[in-house]
This record gives sequence, C-alpha cells and structure tokens, in this order.
Amino acid sequence: MVEDTSFRGRLFSSVNLAILILIALIMILPFIHIIAGSFTTSAELSVRRFVLIPTQWSLDAYRFIFSTSTIVKALGVSAGVTAAGTVFSMFITSLMAYGLARKDVDGRNIIMFLVVFTMLFNGGLIPTFLVVKELGLIDSYWALIIPVTVNAFNMVILKNFFQNIPEGLEESAKIDGCNDFGIFFRIVLPLSLPAIATISLFYAVTYWNTYLSAILYLNDNAKWPIQILLRQIVILASGMNSDSSMDSEVPPPDQAIKMAVIVVATLPILLVYPFLQKHFAKGALLGSVKG
Repeated sequence: MVEDTSFRGRLFSSVNLAILILIALIMILPFIHIIAGSFTTSAELSVRRFVLIPTQWSLDAYRFIFSTSTIVKALGVSAGVTAAGTVFSMFITSLMAYGLARKDVDGRNIIMFLVVFTMLFNGGLIPTFLVVKELGLIDSYWALIIPVTVNAFNMVILKNFFQNIPEGLEESAKIDGCNDFGIFFRIVLPLSLPAIATISLFYAVTYWNTYLSAILYLNDNAKWPIQILLRQIVILASGMNSDSSMDSEVPPPDQAIKMAVIVVATLPILLVYPFLQKHFAKGALLGSVKG
C-alpha cells in the first residue's frame, strides 16, 4: 500500500513537472523567437516563419532604430516619465494608504468606499481629456503622470500591507517622541520594502507602457515617449507612412524591425524585474490577505 502511494506520488510529480515545463516553453519560446528574429535578415524571415536560431545574423534592424538620436531621446523621455511618475505615485499612494490603514482616522470608511468605487466606474475618456485640458496639461509630461497618479488597486494592496504592521511599534515610536510623519518614514516604510518594491514595479510598468495618454495629450512629437515613437517606426518599416521623424539612410527590414522594436520596448523592464523579484511575491501576497 505504501509503495503504491509512493508510485502515485512520483507519477503525479512527473506529470506536474511535464505540464509546468510545457507551459514554460509556451511562454518563453515567443520571446526567443522575437529576440532571434530581431537579429535575422529579412530574407531569412520571409522564408522561415518561426526562427529560434538565425542562420544569418544581422544588426540591420538595430542600425535602423538607432540611426538617429530620436530613439535615444524617446528612451530618455520614457525613462524620465517612468522615474518621476513612479516616485510621485508611490509618495501619494503610500501616504493615502497609510492614512486609510489608521483606525483613528475619521471618515476612512467613506473615503475607502470612494476609492473602491473608482475601480468599478470611471468618468470615461472624454471627461478625463477635458479635465486635463482645463488644467493646462496638454503637451506637458505631467499629463502622463497626474491622471494616473493613484491606482486604486495598488493603494488597497499597500493599505492592507500597512495594516499588518504591529500597532505596538507605532505606539513605542510615539512614546519616544515621533510624530505621524516620523512614524511613517522611519518605521512604516522601512518595514514595507517588499510591498513598496512590488507596487513600484506596477507603477513603473504602467508609466513605461504609456501609449494612449501620450497620443491624446502630446501634440509635439519631440516629447513622444518610446512607445509612440516605436509605433511610428513600425509604420515606417511597413511602408505605410513616408512622413516620419525617423528619416534615415538605412533601409528598414520589415519583419526584423518590428521584432527589434519589441525588444527595445521590453528590455528595460525586464532588466529591472530581477532586482525586485525577491520582494514581488511576498509584497503582493501579504498585501492581499487582510482586508
């Protein structure tokens, strides 16, 4: 009987491992195909629809993308908006989450209801555009930051994490003479690094992938973030639009340029994630188990 159970356990583990490997391959193979395709010639891509290892390596796609300073400037814009937006959003979100996590704050249940309400309903695209316009934020980088400063889901996760911090620590800090801001910056934030890292990654991905807001609010193409510029590169590479800011003597390879665009747009976030990975699961789980 024991041997039968052990056999079933080994069989289950083997089947489970095989399924997980299959799922992992399904997830990772498209990325490998995109990366390999960006280093492949257009001639090879026209013959081989799925490339994992190029037979002829080529940097023509990347030469085209970086043939002018426009792409570098767009990367700088996205990096600046991402950094400033993440810091600003984390500052406002953490202050709001800490206030709502305090049981002695009057009206916190009403405020919490209004926050959760925005997760289900919002004013819509046109009212948001009118508000941004009336605030004078058109053609301003703040138009990419202020409308999405606080994400209700992120705030709820952070609030729940703050509620897990023992109240005795705050009471001890008060006895030692700390005020509310001192408790927040010296006690709460250092103990909340997993949640801070997790929510910061969420905000960073949101700001890095800014697309629709940039189309709506930025009329000056010199202020375009990387996502908008890469869209223009794809259009140029497809021969759909000859009027583009990416004027270059290097001819764009159709399929390879599209894959290189994806690599350039995705690589920065992929480089950041490993540094936050150890905090990611812990921060998300601890912030979601307590309401």
